[in-house]
Amino acid sequence: MAVTKTLTKAVPGEKNSKVEVWNLEMTYENDSEGDATYYTSNFNVSLVAADGDFTAKAKADWTKSQLEALCPTSEWDVVFASQVDSVITNPVVNPVPDNAYSIPS
Repeated sequence: MAVTKTLTKAVPGEKNSKVEVWNLEMTYENDSEGDATYYTSNFNVSLVAADGDFTAKAKADWTKSQLEALCPTSEWDVVFASQVDSVITNPVVNPVPDNAYSIPS
C-alpha cells in the first residue's frame, strides 16, 4: 500500500499581521487512481495559537513543512488505514437475499 499525503489547503486567520488560526486540509491517497486498491480521503484540522497549538507569526514566515508538521498525521494515519481496510482490503459483504426461499411446512 503506497500512501501519499498532500497538504491541499492552508487557510490562515490573521490578527495584527500574525496568523492566529490555521485551517488545514490534507489529502491521503492509497496507490494510484485507476488501481483496484485506489482510495482517497481528506482530513481537516483547525488549530489556534491561543490554545497552544502553535506560535503566532506572520503568514509569510511559514513553510510548507511547518504547516504539514502541524497536522495530526499519526492520528490520521490510523483512521486512513482503517478506512482502506474496511473499503479495499476487507470490504463488508452483505448477505444475499434468497427471494425464492419457501417457508417449511
